[in-house]
Amino acid sequence: MKLVSVIVPVYNVEKYIAQTIRSVLNQTYSNFELIVVDDGSPDKSAEICRQFQDPRIRIIHQKNRGLAGARNAGIRHAKGDYLAFLDGDDCWLPEKLEKHVQHLEASPHVGVSFSRSQFIDSDGNSLGIYQMPKLKDITPDHLLCRNPIGNGSAPVIRREVFEAIRFQKNFYGTIEDFYFDESFRQSEDIECWFRIAMQTSWQIEGIPDSLTLYRVNGEGLSANILKQLDSWEKLIEKHRTEFPELVKRWENPARAYQLRYLSRRAVRLKDGRMAVKLVNRALLTHWQILLSEPHRTILTAGAAYLLRYFPSSLYSRLESLALRATGFLQKVKILREQLRFSLTLNNSAY
Repeated sequence: MKLVSVIVPVYNVEKYIAQTIRSVLNQTYSNFELIVVDDGSPDKSAEICRQFQDPRIRIIHQKNRGLAGARNAGIRHAKGDYLAFLDGDDCWLPEKLEKHVQHLEASPHVGVSFSRSQFIDSDGNSLGIYQMPKLKDITPDHLLCRNPIGNGSAPVIRREVFEAIRFQKNFYGTIEDFYFDESFRQSEDIECWFRIAMQTSWQIEGIPDSLTLYRVNGEGLSANILKQLDSWEKLIEKHRTEFPELVKRWENPARAYQLRYLSRRAVRLKDGRMAVKLVNRALLTHWQILLSEPHRTILTAGAAYLLRYFPSSLYSRLESLALRATGFLQKVKILREQLRFSLTLNNSAY
């Protein structure tokens, strides 16, 4: 059995970290090491982690370097053939590692295997909806426009992939190996996936199962929408020189998709003013997203305007109906694609 290194960055997650660690220890695939990286957390997160008595757990302590820095520390200490990442406020379903190992073993061309994710609230309750990204034929321009992996707790990645994108830098007074770019405090994951797509021949591919529970709360980095937008613009500037033709062709469409995505996030955070502002900017930047993805664009704009201008009680009722309908249709699609994927995987094993 291949060894999987599970890397969990820890910073101010004392409310969630016990549930996160238990979701790893409950995996049906047991050949893993769990590397907990205490990124200088000022709360009791590290203390809670030390209460788990399992020989597969290692705790690393370092001064705060941010999410990218914690992941890099975990990669440097990892011994596994595959590396999996789980943020300290998210969780996995028990079959998570088993299904990704099966996928990677059956697909030697795939370097990054990711799953769909289900949204949960701050108390761990399902919101009934899922991240439903494209699963195959993921190209660099698609990564620039969207983040099909969805979040940092979704992928399991071959060690060889990180060796292929490793770079050396003196960020902290000495030369070190880096994988995630620590100059990014947000959007560090999509920046990494983009480099994988541009600098290696490894394919990025998803499986239809929803195996990650992605927590939506106002406390995490993802809640700071404007900083997220700034980090995305920084990503564009970084790669404008290295990949000028790709960036020139896709910059405006990609910016529009990013603005629309952030508008949806503002809707989830119940910030109607911000949601309307962002979706308007998306349409002004590249109105053609109405043609390329009319359904998603109209839904985003509609939700933003309803939240901004309708009474909150009416909006809540409409939102509840929309979420139930969306969740039902997503579940049907997931079940259909799970069956098709399972048949393909079984055929490839013969």
